Amino acid sequence: MIYDGGMTTWDLCVIGAGPAGYAAAMRAHDLGKRVVLVERDRVGGAGIHNGALSSKTMWHLSNDYSTAKLVDRGYRATGLDVSYGSVTDGVRQAVSERRTTLERQLGALDCTDGACVRLVRGDARFVDAHVVEVKKPDGTTETLTATNFLLATGSRPRIPPGIEVCGKVVVTSDQIESWTDFPASMVIVGAGVIGCEYATMFANFGKTKIHIIDRQPRILPMEDEDVAEKVAHSFEEAGVVIHRASKLESLKVVDGRVEYVITDAEGKRETIHVDKALLSVGRIPNTAGLGLETIGVELDRGGGIVVKETRSTSVPHVYAAGDTTMDIALVNVAELEGRFAVEKMFGLAPRPIQYESLSAIMFLRPEVASVGLNELKAKELGIPYRVGVVDNRLVNRNIAMRSTRGFVKLLVDKQNDKILGLRVVGPQASSTIQGIAFLINMGATLADIDHCVHPHPAIPEGVQECARMLLGRSVLKAGVFGPEGLLRCGEG
Repeated sequence: MIYDGGMTTWDLCVIGAGPAGYAAAMRAHDLGKRVVLVERDRVGGAGIHNGALSSKTMWHLSNDYSTAKLVDRGYRATGLDVSYGSVTDGVRQAVSERRTTLERQLGALDCTDGACVRLVRGDARFVDAHVVEVKKPDGTTETLTATNFLLATGSRPRIPPGIEVCGKVVVTSDQIESWTDFPASMVIVGAGVIGCEYATMFANFGKTKIHIIDRQPRILPMEDEDVAEKVAHSFEEAGVVIHRASKLESLKVVDGRVEYVITDAEGKRETIHVDKALLSVGRIPNTAGLGLETIGVELDRGGGIVVKETRSTSVPHVYAAGDTTMDIALVNVAELEGRFAVEKMFGLAPRPIQYESLSAIMFLRPEVASVGLNELKAKELGIPYRVGVVDNRLVNRNIAMRSTRGFVKLLVDKQNDKILGLRVVGPQASSTIQGIAFLINMGATLADIDHCVHPHPAIPEGVQECARMLLGRSVLKAGVFGPEGLLRCGEG
C-alpha cells in the first residue's frame, strides 16, 4: 500500500466477498499485500447463503429424515414428524457457523501494519480506472483507490420474462427458506441441477406433491441419459410429476395459489394449480451498477465479464473470477479462479486451472458425482472412448448400506486408456471423485487405477472394478452379469 496526498492506495481491491473474492483476498494476504474487500450484503455470498451450504444442509437434513422413515433396517421408527421451520432453523444455524468463521478471520486480519485485509460494507461503483466509490448502509460514501482490482460479485437467480416473483408464493432459491411450512404442492420451473436438488429435498420430506417442468425431453440434459434416467425414475417413485418436453406458457398467482399453463410436445395445453412455485432457470452475473462501462470492461451478451486466460479483463489491472464470468458456476471453481487471478496479477506463474478435471456433486435422489468428461461431451469433442459400467448391486459397500440403486461409470481414451471421466450415481458418490481428478491431472491410465490399493469395503471399489473390467481382468465377469445389465462395456 502506498500513500498519495493523504489518500491510501491499496495493493488490491476485491469487490465481492463470496467464494472467489474471499479466497482471492486471503491469497493476496499470503503474498504480503494490503487488501480492501468490499461486500454489499453478507460475507460468504451464495457459497453459503441461499446457495451451496444452505441448500446442501437442507439436503442432508432431508436425507436423514428419509432414512429414518425406512423400514428395512431391522427397526421401525414411530412418531416421526418434521416441521419446515425446524428444518430452516437448522439450515440457518449451519450458515451462521460458517459465516462467523469467515468474519472472525477478517476481524483478525484487519489492517495495522504489513499485510492485511480490511472489510468495507457497501455498494461499489467505479468512478475511475483505479478508484471506486462505496455507498455504505448508513448512506455515507467512501472512496477507495487501488493498484489492482478483482471483480467477484457473483450471480443471482434468473427470472423468466412475464413471471412476477413475490417472494412468498412464487420464489427463487433466495426466498425459499422464508416459507413457514411445507407447501402441500409446488411446481419447480427448470429441471437442471438446482431445480432437481430442490425436488429431491422436498420429496425426501414427503410433505409436498412436486411438479417439475422440463423443456427438454429429459431432466439434467447436460448429463448422460443413463444418469438422468436413474434420477428421473427415483423421482417418479417418490411421486414427483415430471412435465417432460413441456413449454411453460404462463405462471401467475390466482387467489393466493399458483396457476400455471404448459404445452407438451404434442401441443396439448394443460392448466394446473399448486400452492407454491420455485423458479430455477439458471443464474445471471451481478455486474449491473458497478460502473464497468466507465472504465471500459468488456461484457458478453449475458452481462458476464469477458476474461483472458490470466483472468484479466479488457482493462489490464482489473481481473474477474467466479460467477461474474458465468463460465462454470461452482464454488470450487470460483475459489480456484480467485486465487489464480491474484497470483497472476502479482507476478507469480501459477499452473493453469485444469478445467477438464473439475469435479462436481449433484445432491439428488440418488446422489450424483462427476469428474472430467461424460459420453455426451466426449462425442461432442470427437474423442473416441471406451466406457465401463458397474451396477451398485455388485459393490460391497452399497450392499452393506442396503442402498444399491445406481452405478459407477468410467470413461477412458480408446487409443491409450487414459482416464477421461467418471460418473457415480448412489450414496457417498462424492467419496470417489477426488482420486480420479488427481489421476486425470497426472495423465493416468486404467492400469494406474488397477495398481492403486483401494479401501474395503468402500464405494471407490466400484471404480476399481470398472477399470479391471475394461482391462479384461475383473473379479466380476461380464458374461455372467452382463445379460442382467449389471456390468457393461461399450465404445463411442
